[in-house]
Amino acid sequence: MNGLIVHERPKSPISEAYRSLRTNIQFANLDNNMKTILITSATPGEGKTITLLNLAVAMAQNDQRVIVIDCDMRKPRIHKILGISNKSGLAEYLMEGNNIDEYINRLYKLNIDVMTSGKIPSNPSELLNSNVMKEMVEFLEKKYDYIFFDSPPVVPVTDAVVMSSYIEGAILVVEFGKVAVDMVKKAKESLESGGVNILGVVLNKIPVNNSKAYKSYYYYYEESESKSV
Repeated sequence: MNGLIVHERPKSPISEAYRSLRTNIQFANLDNNMKTILITSATPGEGKTITLLNLAVAMAQNDQRVIVIDCDMRKPRIHKILGISNKSGLAEYLMEGNNIDEYINRLYKLNIDVMTSGKIPSNPSELLNSNVMKEMVEFLEKKYDYIFFDSPPVVPVTDAVVMSSYIEGAILVVEFGKVAVDMVKKAKESLESGGVNILGVVLNKIPVNNSKAYKSYYYYYEESESKSV
């Protein structure tokens, strides 16, 4: 479970940042009862999957019922990060339509449920836009407080946009110093043209290790953690 800092180092400043993100989402959701949230990025490698998983765990730590669904059926990573099997997942459920519980992994240590992507299909966009997918989301909304969807990056493929009919909000993850502004704008415009409500942007991988304020903040949490052991 490399990268799940909220679980591994709950008192670190990075974990606190994820909890702040959690709080912001909950405040934005006070009157809307929003349950379905997409986490995506403009281009590959910006950290959307790690962001999604840490946010999901932070929500679960706040006594929310959470399921994570890997809709990146082109280059899935959730099963690799979590160290679980991907032999059977979302793709198989959408094509076979058996008991959904057979495709859900319950990760008791993290207190979240996970549906991996399954084997890479030839028609991911069509599957994600299918009636079976929409019906599955409606069913899961009755069981969970939050459903987090990982998707392929927005600019290269249309998968995230075709999910708009059952996505109530989206978070765009942007890697600091890597992605051109016009690419981020293009991703934003693509999502909005599909009717996706963008909740906000997570600026990821900011080089703050040499920041005096960061070091002071980090020391405070490290000292607190040491005293609590």
